[in-house]
Formats: sequence, structure tokens, C-alpha cells
Amino acid sequence: MPRIRPAKALAATAAIALATAACTGTPDAPKASDDATKDTTIIFWYGWSAPSEVAAIEADVKAFEAAHPNIHVKAVGNINDDKIKQALRAGGPNAPDVVSSFSSANVGAFCKSNVLTDLKPFLDKSGIDLDKTFPKAIQDYTQYQGKRCTLPLLADTYGLHYNKDAFRAAGITAPPKTFSEFEAVAKKLTKPTADGYTQLGFMPNFHGYTSTLLLYGYQFGLKYFDDQGKANASRDPRFTQLFTTQKKLVDELGGYAKLEKYRTTFGDQYGAKNPLHTGQVAMSFDGEWRAGMAKEAGIKFDLGVAPMPVPDDQADTYGRGGLSGTIVGIASTSQKQNAAWELVKFITTDTDAVVNFANAIHNVPSTLDALKSPKFATDPAMSVFLDVAQNKDSISPPATPNGDAYLLTLQDVGYRYESGTIKDLPAALKKADEQIDKDIAQTR
Repeated sequence: MPRIRPAKALAATAAIALATAACTGTPDAPKASDDATKDTTIIFWYGWSAPSEVAAIEADVKAFEAAHPNIHVKAVGNINDDKIKQALRAGGPNAPDVVSSFSSANVGAFCKSNVLTDLKPFLDKSGIDLDKTFPKAIQDYTQYQGKRCTLPLLADTYGLHYNKDAFRAAGITAPPKTFSEFEAVAKKLTKPTADGYTQLGFMPNFHGYTSTLLLYGYQFGLKYFDDQGKANASRDPRFTQLFTTQKKLVDELGGYAKLEKYRTTFGDQYGAKNPLHTGQVAMSFDGEWRAGMAKEAGIKFDLGVAPMPVPDDQADTYGRGGLSGTIVGIASTSQKQNAAWELVKFITTDTDAVVNFANAIHNVPSTLDALKSPKFATDPAMSVFLDVAQNKDSISPPATPNGDAYLLTLQDVGYRYESGTIKDLPAALKKADEQIDKDIAQTR
């Protein structure tokens, strides 16, 4: 799980994707001619840095080396995307053979610029059937325009975390399934004071950690681009439905200014003082890792988890969500691509390897077999996320050659609309579409 806040994550991946997609002179991918049965050493870069995460990676690598005693792996952690981008462009003997990135938003840029090699020949050679191996949404976010230059290395999805004690005190017997139910529950759980709250049902503002456009968008089933690849926000009525639903909730829970003032009292998103942990909010959208963090923080209430709500006119999609996650690929400059493939294949498709890693870092397994494995340490909270990951209506954000830039543009509309700065939402969405199309055209 990337330990960065959503707004910062969007900005970082957009900038990196723009730089990667814009690079020229990338060398042609060398043919995979190395003998993977000979003694060799490959370099693997990854982003995890916490001691428990590093230990989990090292255990995965150790298991791989036991199964492939001739292939030695030099694993290097705490590598950010900017350094990966530079190394992929430069190549050389010290460059990585295998890289992983926390951001699936980078896939479009990585694939388009050919800095990661096409994995289809390797998949075909190994007889791996994607449809029998990975959920569809996970397949979607690891390819760009039919080119698969990455595979998934665990997944993230999101759900509604809620304070069961607060629910019982308010006489609420079940988590809300639709946004009209969610609005009613959020209002019932809110205890305002003159200048704040003793308890807020939900922080709806787009700056409220994971109450982002992206997460709301998963539930509304937004179609960001039409079939011709043109930005679609001004023509898909679900965008207007999302923004007006969110704005109504902001207004009914006290208004933008009051909510923003209250938000400044929140502790760190990934720390013990997260507002859900402290009881400042009674409900939160968050990832599969939240239950474990809440337990570590020593919360004094009973925490519940359920799928996030859906629009009332899409009630039959309840249980859906969004998926993204860590991606892994082979550097196109690597002279050891066959050996590198053996590592990529092992960590992404070996059921025990995927399950053990998911258990260690509390993420969602990324293969169908691992999702069903009896070795996966499920609990009632995690089972919700496993169901979301396999739900037929779950989606992933579309890949573009400039990463999450389109989300930044649309989220800016959200910031200004919820605050009351934007009065004409249709005009703002049309202008956003024009900007998104212009930004993508500049990367071609």
C-alpha cells in the first residue's frame, strides 16, 4: 500500500507519467536471448520501505531463489517512481531488470514509451491464460490500449468503514447501500456544535483523505472517456449526478467552510489519530488496510466494514468498487529478460507467493486462485474486499499516456464546485473535457 495521500499521489503520478511519456530516444527493446537456466543475477527495484514490508519482499525473493537456484536477485527497496523513470530511460549495467510501482496510473506512460517490455510473448510462452488468472478489473489497469507491459503485484480496493457503536447509539441497524440511505445515515450520526462537531457522520469534502473523486467515481461507474478516447465528463450524466450528490451532502452536513475547519483537526491519515480511530467521524471510505491500522491504534469501539454505497438508480450494482494496485514489469533495456520473467511470473502468478505476500502486508491478492486460497488469512473485514475485487461491476481507472492528469483536472472542478466557486457545473465540465483532451494530445 502506498503511504501517500490521494491528492499528492495524483500529482506525483501525473507528473511522472508526463515526463516518461514525453521522453524520446528510448532504445528498442532487446530480444530476450539470455539463457534463464544459466547462473545469473538480476536487479529488482521496489517501493516498500516499512520493516514488515521489506521482510515480506525478502521472503518472496528467498522462495523464488529456492525454486530457481541459478537466478540470484538483488532486491533494492524504497525506490520511488521518479528514480524508476530515470533508470528506465538511462539503462546501463546498474539499472534494474525488474521494477515495481505503487501507481497503476503509470501504466499508460510506461507502455506507450516502451520503457517496459511487452509481456505478451512471455505470457504466451508460459501458457498463462489471463482470464483464468486475474480478475477483469485487475487485467484492465495493467495494460494500455491492448499492450500489456505490466502485471499486478497485489491489489487495493475500498469499502465503507463504520463505527458500530455509533450506529447502535443512533438506532441504525445496517450499513447504507445507496447514496440516499448514506445521506440519511450521515446526517443522523452527525452531532454539530456552534463551531464544529462532537461527531461527524462522514467527511464528504474532496480533501477528506479518501473521499476523493476517484473513489466516488468507482461507485457511480463514471465513463471518463468515450469510445473515441475523448474526455467525456460533460456528456456522461453520471458526472453531474456525482458532483451534485456530493455537494448536497456537504451542504447538509454543515457547509464547506465548517467542514474544512473541522478537517484541520484531523490527525494523519495513516497514523493512530486518523479521525475514524478517534471517533471524530463515524464513517469513512478507506482501503483494506484500515481495519488492521485501527486495531493497532487501539480503538475502543467495534469497527464494521461493508461495500461503499451506490447511486439509487444503480442499486443493483451494490457490492461494486474500484481496484488499483502495485504493478511490476521488465525493463526494456534489460539484457536478462528471460531470467527477469521468471521472477515476474513467480511473484505475480504463483499462488503461494501471492498469498504469503498478501498475508504479510494486508493487501488483496491479485489472482483468482489466491483470492480463493484457504491459506489466505481472511477475516470478516477482509472478506468484504475480496468480494469487491471479484464483483463483476467493479472497475479500475482508465490508463492514459499522462497518468492521472485527467483526474487532477476533474478533481479541481470538484474542489471549486463544493466550495461554491463554480456556479455553472455543465460549463465547468465542458472546459475540463477540453483541457483533458489538450493535455493528452501534448503527449502524442
